[in-house]
Amino acid sequence: MAMVFPFSAIVGQDEMKLALMIAAVDPRVGGVLAFGDRGSGKSTAVRALAALLPTMRAVVGCRYSCDPADATSQCDDCKARASKGKLKSHPVPVPVVDLPLGATEDRVVGALDLERALAHGEKTFEAGLLARANRGFLYIDEVNLLEDHLVDLLLDVAASGENVVERDGLSIRHPAKIVLVGTGNPEEGELRPQLLDRFGLSVEVKTPGDLPTRIDVIKRRDAFESDPAGFVSQWAREESKSRKRIQVARERVDAIAVSDAMLARAAQLCMSLGTDGLRGELTLMRAARAVAALEGAKAVGEDHLKRVAPAALRHRLRRNPLDESGSSVRVERALAECFAA
Repeated sequence: MAMVFPFSAIVGQDEMKLALMIAAVDPRVGGVLAFGDRGSGKSTAVRALAALLPTMRAVVGCRYSCDPADATSQCDDCKARASKGKLKSHPVPVPVVDLPLGATEDRVVGALDLERALAHGEKTFEAGLLARANRGFLYIDEVNLLEDHLVDLLLDVAASGENVVERDGLSIRHPAKIVLVGTGNPEEGELRPQLLDRFGLSVEVKTPGDLPTRIDVIKRRDAFESDPAGFVSQWAREESKSRKRIQVARERVDAIAVSDAMLARAAQLCMSLGTDGLRGELTLMRAARAVAALEGAKAVGEDHLKRVAPAALRHRLRRNPLDESGSSVRVERALAECFAA
């Protein structure tokens, strides 16, 4: 198995690393979009997170890795087996599945198993990438170049948490609770607004502008490529700490208190920025709660809201022809006004 650059060893890119950890703690945040310069570590960070995630419990023999403790989200096969007795489960890695740009719709949603149909005359469903990604992450590099018909498909699945296949005489419905993670270069095109809105957090990834950071990046990358096993071993303790931190935060995130005062701050900020709908407030609250859980706090504070506000809101702003400021600057300005004294 190929060695993966350790998440803890990534230099800088603090906003992207925090956003990915938030998504790992609470998938309800809605995924992460990382747009920025080529060669700035976007794909490296996503693949590093995959190696960092704690295991999850899944039903033995289930092609969708159903949760044995959640009957409402189980596939039909698991529900039928559960009615006859307790489901057997085992620990499995949280899936992080790549969606290639050139993937066909059949490859993504699944289709008739032609080999079995021709050899045995049986109509059997061959699971696709969405089935493999259930309860995990679906990673799309160059997401802004994704074909429109796949974007429409992902929008449906992201909204419903299910994949419905009606083709080739098959009628299949299976759970597909996925966390979308997308990366891309804004110079190559914008993302469709409907899909952009489905990402909970949007981070801007820039090439480091200071000399010490750039030197540190080069040294660590060169050390990893020269001796992958040795470099990974060197960072094993930090990786273990981060993995434990995510696991503990997952267990306590729902117990983090969010006061009415903090909810009022979140709503005031969204109103000041003119965001559409209430998804901004929900994402802001959930992301702040995840950060509080990661830091061992008992309640969400102003600092937690401030830290996640740019990522939670910058991609939800309406274009203002009278204001040439970038979305990040507008969020920072609104933060200064709403949290003044």
